Amino acid sequence: MDRRTAVKLAATSPLLLTWSACDADEAARQARAARASGEAYAPKFFNEHEWQTVRTLVDLILPADERSGSPTDAGVPEFMDFITSDQPDRQTAMRGGLAWIDTECRERFGRSFIECAADERKQLLDDIAWPKRARPEVAAGVAFFNRFRDLTAAGFWSSRTGIDDLQYTGNTVVPQWTGCPPEALARLGVSYGA
Repeated sequence: MDRRTAVKLAATSPLLLTWSACDADEAARQARAARASGEAYAPKFFNEHEWQTVRTLVDLILPADERSGSPTDAGVPEFMDFITSDQPDRQTAMRGGLAWIDTECRERFGRSFIECAADERKQLLDDIAWPKRARPEVAAGVAFFNRFRDLTAAGFWSSRTGIDDLQYTGNTVVPQWTGCPPEALARLGVSYGA
């Protein structure tokens, strides 16, 4: 299973979605307004360095593929900024986690996360992305990364880009319901019976 599929499965878990679709819509609206005006989005919570780190990290968690764009394309960093600025109880963990990543990179590689080479970033993320394999000394990074990854997934798959990626066809009018297609019933091993 690739990383995109794993994150997609995690995002569909109702336990992870502790924010509303209204939050995602508002964040997307603000991102579109900034783009339409020709100005860069001005984060409300993140400082410039944190903003660049967030933008880099979300695109490493869920890279663009042949089917859809990246989280940055979908406005996920703006979503995260909106959520974090709107929910003060998330702020310390977010800022602390981003600082942890930079501190760990400086100790290992002598530079911040966004200044690291791709293989150095991958090495750090591999150490914190798999909780059961992680060393105890990176537990703080693991906890941060799990929350950050969940927020990335929720922001992406509640965006228009993510909904298109899921090939979601709900919220459409079905003028006449004729039942489940026979090939789908056969695949499931069920039938309409008396």
